[in-house]
Amino acid sequence: MRKGTAPVDETEFDDLTDEEVDALLADDDPDLERPSSLAWRRRTAIEMVVSGLIGLYASFVLSIEAVYLAGLAEGETPNLSCDLSATISCSTVAQHWAATLLGFPNAFLGIAAEAVVLTVAVALIGGVRFPRWFMLTAQVIYTIGFVFAIWLFGMAFFVIKALCPWCLLITLTTTLVWAGLTRINIRDGDLTLPGRAGPWARRFVAHGYDWYVTVAFLVGIAAMIVLRYGGSIIA
Repeated sequence: MRKGTAPVDETEFDDLTDEEVDALLADDDPDLERPSSLAWRRRTAIEMVVSGLIGLYASFVLSIEAVYLAGLAEGETPNLSCDLSATISCSTVAQHWAATLLGFPNAFLGIAAEAVVLTVAVALIGGVRFPRWFMLTAQVIYTIGFVFAIWLFGMAFFVIKALCPWCLLITLTTTLVWAGLTRINIRDGDLTLPGRAGPWARRFVAHGYDWYVTVAFLVGIAAMIVLRYGGSIIA
């Protein structure tokens, strides 16, 4: 036992490999390797709730606009509140096939996804600890949603060559919710990497370094938009 540390409960290592146990015992701060505190989990869950509520609102707006577009007579020109320029045009994006990839507006999927993640986040705030299989299932499903959101941004950016403000907001909130869910799953050991990468990832998240990655990703998207469209965003 190292000086200044509490006795180690070996039952904590039952689900770890020998390499992960060695990395855990060798760490200077083994408390970071254990499941997160309720206060830490609540802070992350609150961030998810705020992002999820914003994403849910954006999805509702897009759903209403989709219903409006569906009700237009053939040849009638749409007039949406976010049709600000040739570049910022929700109607241009909404009338592309990618906006109804599964045969109905993608915003309907957003409403369902945000409602589920909000329920999970609120339960986490209340101190509920879900089983590992549940958290991993949520991780897989929301990762698919995250990849889908990034794909839709790519379609708008590279193919449609028009941007929808509400869609961009959903891209932002989906990224933040996914990052929060991933943060919790890594910190609590539900999502593990092999060997020493597992403990390293938990320390990385515990120290908050993952926020730098998230912010850098979002700044990268913003930089892409500004560099490509520049002044045409408002012209």
